[in-house]
Amino acid sequence: MTDSARRPYPALMADGGSAAERRLGVGFGIAAYGAWGTFPLYWPLLKPAGAGEILAHRMAWSLLAVSALLALRRVPGGGTRWGWVRELLATPRKLMLLAGAAAVISVNWFVYIWSVNHGHTVDTAFGYFINPLVTVLFGVLLLRERLRRVQWVAVGIGAVAVVVLAVGYGKLPWIALVLAASFGTYALLKKLAAVPAAESMAVETTLQFLPAVGYMIWLQGHGTLAIGHHGAGNTTLLILAGPVTVVPLICFAAAANRLPLSMVGLLQFLAPILQFLIGVAVQHEPVPAARLAGFLIVWVALVVLTVDALRGARRSQAVASTADSTPDVREGDLAPEPASA
Repeated sequence: MTDSARRPYPALMADGGSAAERRLGVGFGIAAYGAWGTFPLYWPLLKPAGAGEILAHRMAWSLLAVSALLALRRVPGGGTRWGWVRELLATPRKLMLLAGAAAVISVNWFVYIWSVNHGHTVDTAFGYFINPLVTVLFGVLLLRERLRRVQWVAVGIGAVAVVVLAVGYGKLPWIALVLAASFGTYALLKKLAAVPAAESMAVETTLQFLPAVGYMIWLQGHGTLAIGHHGAGNTTLLILAGPVTVVPLICFAAAANRLPLSMVGLLQFLAPILQFLIGVAVQHEPVPAARLAGFLIVWVALVVLTVDALRGARRSQAVASTADSTPDVREGDLAPEPASA
């Protein structure tokens, strides 16, 4: 078994010049999650466009942005620039998975844009706080992964937080639940498809493009299309919805390629923290006692989950270090721990 195959993150260990790559990965991660966290400041700028039109622009201009990115990037080894398209078309299962991903991320984007533009930014923050717990549950229910006791405790605490919020609201916190469930499903489908970030984004936005353009044509026919009718500034901001969507995804992919998943998991909390602060400090949304209690409880769950993830990462590094110092180890001697989210 080779040295790189034994290590869980061969280019990211503390030895041998990985520090620069790790710092670069952290920078990309902060850029990605920082951008996602400040989206609540951007979407209201696109008014008077409604949530549906903003979603359509996000889909259509994202396709153009990611297509330009793919056209400009260098292909290693002299391969064809669009050879991946032929390979993907020969794999109907992956296409179906990406079609499902395009559908659920459309739901996620619409609910998120509508919520931010209607004074529910704090609710969106709660959705992305509980998203890691939803991901854990999907791993158990759909991928038959086994959780450690501490992870079950975190999931239980998260369920209590949802109940507390439901009691405080007098109804289920549907915005948070829809956002968490849709993004969790999106991540699951993308994981099963196993297509690189830019290529999968190109497929998803291709599938979204015609419905998006069709909806804008329908709006124009009813005289309610915003783009082109409210000044150059509004038009420019609507067009920029594409790059604003694509750039953080590329930064996220660059971070994920350079960092252990445990560190990526820590960085992901930056986005909902920023969303929460924007909702409270900038948009002046009320946070009654019941809602604050729900947030505090879910933060406890996330601390438990994070501590367990960090301990697991340290154990993995210890196993990798031991394997590196034992040259005659056989591939079957290092059985991986039970999979967990």
